[in-house]
Parts: sequence; structure tokens; C-alpha cells
Amino acid sequence: MTVTVRTFASTGEAAAVLSSDRGARYLGGGTLVMRALNEGDISISTIVRASDHALMRIDAAGSRVAIGAGVTFARILAERDLAFLHAAARSIGGPAVRNMGTVGGNLFASAPYGDFTVALLALDAVVSVQGGLGSRDVPIEEFLQTRERQTGTLVLAVSFQKPASADAFRYRKIARIKPKGGAVITFAAHLPVSSGRIVGARIALGSMAPTQIRARAAERALEGRTLDTATIAAAAAAAVEGTSPADNALASGWYRREIVGVHLRRLLSGRE
Repeated sequence: MTVTVRTFASTGEAAAVLSSDRGARYLGGGTLVMRALNEGDISISTIVRASDHALMRIDAAGSRVAIGAGVTFARILAERDLAFLHAAARSIGGPAVRNMGTVGGNLFASAPYGDFTVALLALDAVVSVQGGLGSRDVPIEEFLQTRERQTGTLVLAVSFQKPASADAFRYRKIARIKPKGGAVITFAAHLPVSSGRIVGARIALGSMAPTQIRARAAERALEGRTLDTATIAAAAAAAVEGTSPADNALASGWYRREIVGVHLRRLLSGRE
């Protein structure tokens, strides 16, 4: 099988090829595309790359954060202004994977991977993409729901509002091999507080459905309440609602449903 590699100076040129060639795939860090090629995926005939520096840009100085799709997890860990994302970045593979894997690529990683995307979902990120119809911003939930149809678009960046305080954002990955193993379940919670009460709660789960999802019933249990023992218990009890975890080598769907509330309680309580 012959695979053509094409490198472009601009994201526009790269996006044009992706949108016009069904066999084209974008190569960022290579942790997904190269695996597919090595496993004999004959649907890939063209590898597309872009040297546009905008893909490597990080803007985290203000209240709104923007991260280029080509930014690696090692770069995230080196950014002091992104300390709230360090736990999520550190949970991605080992050092070699973190040096290669990118924020944009992680959006396409299916369970039991895609842990960083769980954090982005809890942060209500917006995904900036470029395709045959030009550039547009897509809410991350919409992006994930249509992920299988996004192969003809190029992800440019993700952006989101920075958490107001250190304890407003929480992340936890349950894995049999820590920290780099595939996830049994991944959790992220963004809990903005106003006048002592949670306003705009967002809880995201990985490996509890075909894509990363929000735990909406748990969010409702938290909304407008103080983060006390009773509220945490109510959110934990509701965590399994709306989930559809699959069986795989790491855990059964039954096991995931059994433990999701236990670990959400620990996350919200600040317990290890």
C-alpha cells in the first residue's frame, strides 16, 4: 500500500486537501494515525501535515484560554498558566506519548483513551475547525456527537473560560496501570461558585459511553446547592444515569456502572 505525504505551509491548504480527499488524514503527533497505518488501515492513502505556527500557539494569560491543536501534552505541562490542566495532561501515556500526542488529536481518541478531551468537555470548550466551507467554531459536545463525520475537517484550536479558582476544576482518571494506562473511567468537573452555591456545574465522563459525555443528572443534583455531604451523595447517586459503558479488556460495563458514583463522590469530596 502506497501512502503519499503532503506538507503545507498554511492550515487552509491542508484543510482543502482533507475536505476533498476521502483517503486523507491529518498527522499531528501520530499517536492515532500511525497506529492505524501500522495496523493496516487501507482507507488512508494520503497523510496531510501543516507547518503553520498557529497550530502550536498557547494563549493562557487572560481569562479565556486558547490552545492550538498541535500543542503537545508536554507543552501543557510546561505552562504555569495551565496548572489546572496538568493532572489531565500527565494522565496521557508516558513521556514519549506526551511529547508527541496533541490536544487536537486527543479529540478523536475513542475509549478507553481521549482523557484530555474529558477535561475539555467539563470546561465547555469550543473547537475551531476549518473545512471545505471555511472556518467555524463548534461547541465541543456537538463536535463529539459528530466526530465520526469530522475526518474531512482540520481542527485548529480549542478555547474555553479559565476556571476562576484552583478548586473549581477537578480531574480524576481511574486506571489499572497508573498514570498511563487506558481508562476504566475518567472524570472532570467544573464547579463555578457564586455566593457559596454552585452555578453552571459541568461534569464530564470518559469510557462511560461511545464518546465522552456529560453527567447531566449529577449536574442537576449539584446546581444551585452548596457542595456539602448531602449534595455530593445526591450527585454520586445520579452519576450512572444516561451512561452506556461498554465491556472491554480493562473493565466490564457492569463494573463501570457500579463504581462511577463511588469515584465521583471521592472527586467532589477532594478525597484520593
